[in-house]
Amino acid sequence: MTRRLVAALAALGALAAGAALAGAREAGRIGPAPGGATSRPALGRTAFTLPAANLPADRVREFFFGNRLFNTNWTIAPASVDSFDGLGPLFNRVSCSGCHVRDGRGRPPAGPDEPMTSMLVRLGHADGRPHPVYGDQLSDRAVPGVPAEGRVAVTYRERPGRYADGEPYSLAVPRYRVVDLAYGPLGGDVRLSPRVAPAVIGLGLLEAIPDATLLALADPEDRDGDGISGRPNVVDDPVRGGRAIGRFGWKASVATLRQQNAAAALGDIGLTTTLFPEENCAPAQEACRAAPAGGRPEVSDEFLDRLTLYTQTLAVPMRRRAAAPEVLRGERLFHDSGCTACHVPTLETGAHPTVPEVSNQRIHPFTDLLLHDMGEGLADGRPDGEATGREWRTPPLWGIGLVRAVNGHTRFLHDGRARGLAEAILWHGGEAEAAREAFRRLPKADREALLRFLESL
Repeated sequence: MTRRLVAALAALGALAAGAALAGAREAGRIGPAPGGATSRPALGRTAFTLPAANLPADRVREFFFGNRLFNTNWTIAPASVDSFDGLGPLFNRVSCSGCHVRDGRGRPPAGPDEPMTSMLVRLGHADGRPHPVYGDQLSDRAVPGVPAEGRVAVTYRERPGRYADGEPYSLAVPRYRVVDLAYGPLGGDVRLSPRVAPAVIGLGLLEAIPDATLLALADPEDRDGDGISGRPNVVDDPVRGGRAIGRFGWKASVATLRQQNAAAALGDIGLTTTLFPEENCAPAQEACRAAPAGGRPEVSDEFLDRLTLYTQTLAVPMRRRAAAPEVLRGERLFHDSGCTACHVPTLETGAHPTVPEVSNQRIHPFTDLLLHDMGEGLADGRPDGEATGREWRTPPLWGIGLVRAVNGHTRFLHDGRARGLAEAILWHGGEAEAAREAFRRLPKADREALLRFLESL
């Protein structure tokens, strides 16, 4: 079924994808506006929180209502304000912004005793099945009278290495341990997939990229012999029905932003929607199933609509120092090192069915939204849809140079193990091993120029 779907989409959209694919392969200067007409000049802690620059006034009002919902702390039912009750019974955070602080990027705990505040842990067996008791996500918090499922402690060991010029570096290798389990042991074959919250800027633009463009970028059999075998994750689409190309989440396991928001409401906050109407309680969790609900559903379709519009129309910040000579040199090195084979610089959006502001934009997200084998070092061993335990979606890079300003840290990769952009590159393996080695072999001045380019995004 997957092959038939992919073939049909490719046949329908091959001509439309041609121009966008040509733009995707370009290596020239990308300019200062990564998000096209949606981009805004933005610096500091609020750089990821602004509405798209081309959003009309009536839509800005809807945007800020969605912003209120994104930042609302939900309460336990029953509460005096029943529009915002229904938290839990099991949950990780009380709001969307609890993980996506200022719409930005999460980080791992500083030590084994610090709780995960902007990070969570997916669970599953090697064959893709969720855990029969703990489900597909460990809930480290719960309402009174319901035991939280447990928590995860992380420790690190240092793994030393050297650049080709002899300069040393060290990578932090994480070890995760589940403790304080309330419903019995996990079992020996359970895979843990720790994941930090990604920034949520530019998501509507990514949603508007035509399927045909992504299929034109895919090369699952590596027919061009470049060592890169990107492929889409084809997943269930409960919003539109049937199967669709996934483009959201660390493994591209979600097809639409409406689904992404509804799934996060349930899994992270314990809130039901019409998409996911059942509480996140396993049959063995009797206290969880007996806890009061905040209505059916706890998040109305109107609220879900506004929340989805908000995540569709957050602006991508303008670049800084885009024309600086060192930044331009770093851009050339980024391309010459092979990084753009996956981190595709330029794409074009199509016609979005409900958000015209993100339609027909020339954008620079530095992603192909496809799955790539990133090697054993980054593998979690947990399948997700059609993604294997070694595959991850190429994350967009726009805004990456503002993470320190917005969130006060520079932790990167899916679990935040990299303590800076250089470490993130050095962790790349699998299909990205050649690009990693190209970076590792660069002279120090060239490595720094490449990093300055990334910081300009």
